[in-house]
Amino acid sequence: MPAKKKQSDKPLTGALLIKETCRRIRVARAYWDAHNNRACRGEREKAIALYESLSAADREKIPQELRVWLRYRSEKYFGSHRTPPGRA
Repeated sequence: MPAKKKQSDKPLTGALLIKETCRRIRVARAYWDAHNNRACRGEREKAIALYESLSAADREKIPQELRVWLRYRSEKYFGSHRTPPGRA
C-alpha cells in the first residue's frame, strides 16, 4: 500500500491556490463526464470553497471554461433548488 501524502498545515495562497482550484474543477468535470454524481458533488463543493476564497484578480486567472462550468453549468444540476441526494 502506498504511503499517504502528508497534508501541509499552511493554507494555500497565490499561485498554488489557483492551481489547486483549477485541479479540483477539472476533477469534478471528469466525475461529471463519467456520470459519477456523488463524487462530482463533493469535488465541486471543495472547488467552490477554494474559488470563493480567491480575490477578484485571482479569479480572473482561472480559465474561463472552468469558471463557467463551476458557476453556471453545474449549478443547474447541483444547486440549492435541487433535491439533495438521498441514501438508498
